[in-house]
Amino acid sequence: MLNISVIVNTVAVIIGSLLGLFGGKLLKERYRKVFFQVIGLLTMGLGISMFLDTNSVLVVLGSLIVGGAVGEFFDIEEKIGRLVGKRSEDANFVKGFITASVLFVAGPVTVIGSLRAGLSGENELIYIKSLMDGISSVMLAATLGKGVLLSAAAVYLVQGGLVSLAGVLSFLQTPQYMGDFSGVGGLMLLGLGIRLLEIKEIKVGNFLPALILSPIFTWVSMLFT
Repeated sequence: MLNISVIVNTVAVIIGSLLGLFGGKLLKERYRKVFFQVIGLLTMGLGISMFLDTNSVLVVLGSLIVGGAVGEFFDIEEKIGRLVGKRSEDANFVKGFITASVLFVAGPVTVIGSLRAGLSGENELIYIKSLMDGISSVMLAATLGKGVLLSAAAVYLVQGGLVSLAGVLSFLQTPQYMGDFSGVGGLMLLGLGIRLLEIKEIKVGNFLPALILSPIFTWVSMLFT
């Protein structure tokens, strides 16, 4: 049976996204641009903050290089666009989905909260995250559109998977694993911020394999220390 906190988090993103979509229609274009820039700056700030928790820069570097190469080979972001039904007239659709998904699932709170919920039934951390995600999704959806709403599926699948496999993945709570995972997620968020501010178009979706590779590379690095 799926943990109630995962459902609460998913519903919070859905409700926040719907509110943002409705409110976004009432915003004039110039105000929407301002919010777009605020989200970009905030995302960069969160990314830098998460990267500062890195345990091993080499693990983060290796994860992103290999993960990015794998993602580029399979062109993951483009395939995600096709999967979620990207429409040419909605340029922000995939950008909204990727931005919200990475923001909501690539942080240490997601991993620690989900593992605690699965191992001991402690849901408080996910409830707090649900409130944060709900508020964030309002702003994201108002700016980036319908793609943010679909990120609720990513929240449900990733957090539900972590809760279900908590007994096997409990080692991820250790500082070494958590620090490197946070570092990888942080640089991905930094890339999203750069993309949102239109400094450079970075296909952050192609770096998603790095989040899976990070624990593996951390384990390997620990064998030599």
